[in-house]
Amino acid sequence: MQDLIPRATQIAAILRDRRQTITVAESSTGGLISAALLAIAGASAYFIGGTVVYTLKARRTLLQVPDEAFAGFKSLDEKYALILAREARARLATTWSVAEIGASGPTGNRYGDPPGTSCIAVAGIVEGSATIRTGRDDRIDNMRAFSTAALDLLLQNLSKASAIGS
Repeated sequence: MQDLIPRATQIAAILRDRRQTITVAESSTGGLISAALLAIAGASAYFIGGTVVYTLKARRTLLQVPDEAFAGFKSLDEKYALILAREARARLATTWSVAEIGASGPTGNRYGDPPGTSCIAVAGIVEGSATIRTGRDDRIDNMRAFSTAALDLLLQNLSKASAIGS
């Protein structure tokens, strides 16, 4: 997690300075994104909450997103991640939200997606999404890579929001 701390420190400073808040809905990262953001002293000023929505049951129960919202999407899709980010943001009434879904390995998921694949999304003043493909089957390495990509995407979106004056 040490490699995530510099990114989380930057994010924390921006969110505190702007008096903005964040929530996280993550899957294959298992809480690493939230842990990085919470590792920074004073996290209660910006981190409202997070959840690991590792299974369909968790998504249905914790975020209460109906199955119909995902009709026509494959399991790992940036649009799917964006729906999760938007819903988490709305449920906790935060300025920002990050969502991550993926197949960390060592095998692919039950839907046929290969290990090392993740979709991440940021919802907030500006939105963005990305697909990560590490090409590796190492679970821990992929969890770190997905978390790093999620924090990087959040930093990019925080910068974009700053550029438009928010």
